[in-house]
Amino acid sequence: MNIKIKKCTLVDSPKLQEISYETFNETFKHQNSPENMNAYLERAFNLKQLEKELSNSSSQFFFVYFNNEVAGYLKVNSNDAQSEEMDDESLEIERIYIKSKFHKHGLGKYLLNKALEIAMESNKKKIWLGVWEKNENALAFYKKMGFVQTGAHSFYMGDEEQMDLIMTKTLI
Repeated sequence: MNIKIKKCTLVDSPKLQEISYETFNETFKHQNSPENMNAYLERAFNLKQLEKELSNSSSQFFFVYFNNEVAGYLKVNSNDAQSEEMDDESLEIERIYIKSKFHKHGLGKYLLNKALEIAMESNKKKIWLGVWEKNENALAFYKKMGFVQTGAHSFYMGDEEQMDLIMTKTLI
């Protein structure tokens, strides 16, 4: 088992778009209408949007490779790149996605540990993320990893309002 992590750059935007579409579809298409899925994918993962996010110095993307194949990715945000107003002592995990064929290999935990490492290197006091209230697998995973629900916010999938639970882990 060979796991590697690589920081993404602008050159990686087409590959990032491809894995973003694939993993988001795998995760959510069975619970959302095709119209809302397509609207969200087009808005969130068009190349111009991804290039803008990759160019933001307060955001970082990482690919995780499993046996030399891109298996998933991580996006973390600090400062004003966070999707909710948080203090400077917080780091947001905006996205952790693993292709379904690579589930159960510990890659989600691997990426979460990378985010924790970044948070500690940056002297952050807490790390947080938003999880769709119906994503039971992710909720169970984050609870197991020491996150607790500290709030909620609306998330729009196309024109449908959904609820994300905000989960936070305090760092020592």
